Amino acid sequence: MTSTRGRIAALLGAVAVVAGTTLASPAPGFAATAGPAGAVGAAGASGPARDGGGITGQAPCPDAPEFTCGTLTVPFDHSGATPGTLGLQVAFTGNTTAPRGDLLFLTGGPGQPGVPAIRRMAGKLEPVLRDYRLVMFDQRGTGRDALQCPGLQEDMGSSDLAVPRRQSVADCAAALGPDSRHYSTADTVADIDRLRRALGARRLTLDGVSYGSFVAERYALAHPSRVARLVLDSVVPRQGFDPLDLAALPATARVLRAACQATGCTTDPAADLADTVRRYGNGAQILSALTGYEFVDPDFGGVPEILHEAAAGQPAKLQDFFALVRQEVDAAPAEELSQGLHSAALCADSRFPWGTTDTPVEGRAAALERTRQRLTAEQTWPYDAATATGLGSLLVCLDWPREQVPPAPADHRRLPDVPVLLLGGDRDLSTPYELLYEQAEMAHDPQIVIVPGAAHSVQNRAANPAGRQAVYDFLLR
Repeated sequence: MTSTRGRIAALLGAVAVVAGTTLASPAPGFAATAGPAGAVGAAGASGPARDGGGITGQAPCPDAPEFTCGTLTVPFDHSGATPGTLGLQVAFTGNTTAPRGDLLFLTGGPGQPGVPAIRRMAGKLEPVLRDYRLVMFDQRGTGRDALQCPGLQEDMGSSDLAVPRRQSVADCAAALGPDSRHYSTADTVADIDRLRRALGARRLTLDGVSYGSFVAERYALAHPSRVARLVLDSVVPRQGFDPLDLAALPATARVLRAACQATGCTTDPAADLADTVRRYGNGAQILSALTGYEFVDPDFGGVPEILHEAAAGQPAKLQDFFALVRQEVDAAPAEELSQGLHSAALCADSRFPWGTTDTPVEGRAAALERTRQRLTAEQTWPYDAATATGLGSLLVCLDWPREQVPPAPADHRRLPDVPVLLLGGDRDLSTPYELLYEQAEMAHDPQIVIVPGAAHSVQNRAANPAGRQAVYDFLLR
């Protein structure tokens, strides 16, 4: 991201643009390190090695030969009604007798693969990897077997919120066809339990970031006896993605004002954002750009000045900002984040103003309009109601074909009584910490850590090491 930071800094005139910390590689030789023979850890793993014999074709990973890669074969349809199988790529460290068992790290999106990130995350988690075997996998529809929707990929890239062309949505739905319903989170949860058995693990410790936190929660609800502990980073609550983003809309004022105070800006960016949205009606575009830009600079350097000019009727720099975030931050191929998988999963999992995706398409727009009319300024400020009902992922599912959706867990169900760490950043707009506190109410004795100055994906990106240290302490206690 170095060139990106430089170009955005030049555009914004920011004194400093701060990105996440440099991604470390694991220390030499750690990948083969084993724990003490015969030890018994929190995951219930005992001395005999867990060799992952249910994972076929094991060999050094092509791009990270210090790790082992292989293939997990799962049913395409776990109900058995539709024949066929999928081969999911898996990567893991070599410490098969790690005393605390297997640590499964779950990436986000939905749509991001896991295997390409094994070296990066092993570096981030190195202090715990004498006690745990790190495992990552490409969830169905991601990575080298990513679902391909070229038009939607071009329109949205890695963004949740960028507004797609309706034709791109139609083309994607047609390309995936009725098989798209087999790419839900429920399918991934079933895949994970197959992975657990293939690894020879009685229980798993799950560490999920963003959408990965949602997958971890759903796995824990479906298989409570198979979970040792949970790390939930940049938390999506167990109820799932809110298509109206009613946490992020008001959180933007808090985040931008905190960033403004940290950088010494002299304007009120929240008031200027509200004036800009009122003047131009571009709230969805602003929220999408800000959510992408937090990955580059959690201090949002230069953004208050851009919003102040736009509020005064000078939007040129704002338009340049939109273009640069789209080109330099959001643009991504399907192999990095598949918008086909992203759409299939969110449309299968989510609850919308019209109900679920098992609602006739014909009545959805009217239901959405009724919701827009009921939204209040208190719910949406510094944006407006049209922002909430005009976000990209919602609009994808508005036109997504009707399909049977998997049942959701009952709202009252709590996470199993295992240790839970919830980790968030106070500059996160993708999953504001208000969502973290909502999820914490569903855990028995949660540990909560909010990292000052951190945005989305604390373990991977935060310059402040407090979040990673909290993970180490939690996993090793």
